[in-house]
Amino acid sequence: MNGFLQSGSSSWRRAATLVLATGWMHPSPAAPSVAPLPAEGFRLLLLQRSSQQGFLPGAHVFPGGVVDAADRSADWLRLFAPHHRPPRLGLGPTPRPRPTFPVLPAAVSDTAAEDGAALPDDVAFRICAIRETFEEAGVLLLRPRASRAAAREPGRALPQQEGLAAWRDRVRRDPHHFLHLCEHLDCTPDIWALHDWSTWLTPFRRPGGRRFDTTFFLCCLREPPPVYPDLAEVVGYQWSSPLEATDNFISKEIWLAPPQFYEIRRLANFASLSDLHKFCLDHVLEGVERWLPITLLTADGQISLLPGDELYLEDSNFLENLLSTEKKTEEIMKEGKKFHRVVIHSSHVYSIHVTVQSEYKHVYPKTYVVSKSHL
Repeated sequence: MNGFLQSGSSSWRRAATLVLATGWMHPSPAAPSVAPLPAEGFRLLLLQRSSQQGFLPGAHVFPGGVVDAADRSADWLRLFAPHHRPPRLGLGPTPRPRPTFPVLPAAVSDTAAEDGAALPDDVAFRICAIRETFEEAGVLLLRPRASRAAAREPGRALPQQEGLAAWRDRVRRDPHHFLHLCEHLDCTPDIWALHDWSTWLTPFRRPGGRRFDTTFFLCCLREPPPVYPDLAEVVGYQWSSPLEATDNFISKEIWLAPPQFYEIRRLANFASLSDLHKFCLDHVLEGVERWLPITLLTADGQISLLPGDELYLEDSNFLENLLSTEKKTEEIMKEGKKFHRVVIHSSHVYSIHVTVQSEYKHVYPKTYVVSKSHL
């Protein structure tokens, strides 16, 4: 290995992403309002970002965005009262803490405590994910204020109502209006339907680049809601199974960043929405793993190293540096045995190699190697 290549100072922002998984049965009008969960697979909502966006232009992503001070406002406590009390508003016991590597440098934060933050991260980030999903996709995940938190069953999106388009425009201009919308509908964000899933930190690419500390939540929905792209940040969408999303990526119909591809392959472990939802419920106290991928540049490609891989180093220098080698990717792969990595052959050809198990009872993707015809 040749060591460090570049250094610089990144600007970090905290963000939240929502992976929406839904059953794919369309019940007939005569079917009961609460039909059995489908035994077959499920679909994931992928939004196509505008090519004009500065971050991941044209990519297919899960809904999400940067946490705003409005997502932490003390005014939310009044809306959740009296049924849901602070600090966690009925989310249950705090999950076990996980290793904190890496510690991010002090930076300008949209959600700093001095901005009047009143909610813990696990509440505020859920509100952010729900708000961003409404802004980008028009999907509104709310519950009547009088109802008790009940995440034991997959949720439902709020049916479309007159006037929501105007509210959506207001929320997009000023996130504080999301609280006002919830007050207007006498609802709260359905934070209980969102399950902790993972946390990804943007790997270093170039000095001064925009980088995100993004919490991923997963929400199981009984049926797919209508989706209305905002036609600004988001210009299209699709509901795809993990296999369909993988095939569409390899065939260049869509483009996925490595974390989204990894998560889609991870979700391919689950045969049904029931299996996925049960896993989320059983895993509720385990917490999430927080990963900073380290980029290893090889002579003919690059490898994204993840914690547990034999080449991964928990070293703060890699917050602002790349690792490099004069060896080719194939040589690096032949030398190792303990893998947790994404091999990036080209912009539409990734392979995943996993020979380790999660220390925290999560599910990792199975090894996925593209056929030689794509290389």
